[in-house]
Amino acid sequence: MKAEQSTAKIIDGKAVARAMRDKQRARVEALMAKGVTPGLAVVLVGDNPASALYVSNKVKACEAVGIKSISHRHPATITNEELLVLIGKLNADPNVHGILVQLPLPPHIDMAKVLETIAPEKDVDGFHLYNVGALVVGRQIFPPCTPYGVMNLLEHENIPIEGRNVVVVGASNIVGKPMALMLMARDATVAICHAKTRDLAQFTILADILVVAAGVPKLILPQMVKTGAVVIDVGINRLPNGKVVGDVDFEGVSKKASYITPVPGGVGPMTIAMLLENTIQSAERTAEGH
Repeated sequence: MKAEQSTAKIIDGKAVARAMRDKQRARVEALMAKGVTPGLAVVLVGDNPASALYVSNKVKACEAVGIKSISHRHPATITNEELLVLIGKLNADPNVHGILVQLPLPPHIDMAKVLETIAPEKDVDGFHLYNVGALVVGRQIFPPCTPYGVMNLLEHENIPIEGRNVVVVGASNIVGKPMALMLMARDATVAICHAKTRDLAQFTILADILVVAAGVPKLILPQMVKTGAVVIDVGINRLPNGKVVGDVDFEGVSKKASYITPVPGGVGPMTIAMLLENTIQSAERTAEGH
């Protein structure tokens, strides 16, 4: 009988984020000794329960490392102009080192214009056109938090990237596209798959590293994954029974992969950790007079 593949090592994003937080707290204390308190302005528009929960988690994470979070909550009736004026004020405020506008925004708000109005040097989410475009040449001020978190998980586990075949499933501006660019910058060979890709399995089976961010529960099944592959599940889906799952059939794929991230507890905690990282870096630039 053929020996069964051992279960994949689970990459614990909570533990990695916790270790980062200890170092971040020390950096914040060093900044405060120089008279600089890192400040993150969080803008929440409307009463979307999921958005409110995300903001609450980000505020708690800020408090845990000593970052001052300034919440700006506004009704869904706020006008485009009013929101742009607020961002202009935050851009000019020397005590604000990072600006985060929680997405999604109400339909009447011009999201692209709002994101473009945030000063690139305070765009800690990494969504400004400058930061997204600069990924192509590797000169961004802030990388987008989720793919930045994935890169940190790979580095933490000492997973080689150079020369590896990487498949990214999902081509969003927030995760898929920047993820591919960041991996290419590390000399990986990258393929991006999306909703229109024909026969997804013919691509995923070739991946040494598979990053899935499609928003489809159990999209990736064991037979679609190469034995020994590293599988990073970025998806967050809530099933009708309330259970939160990723885009990967965790139970099946974990018997075939060498490393795998769980959902929840994998990439999610790292996204917030990288938001704190970007905010602290911005404050450090201020302290250095840049």
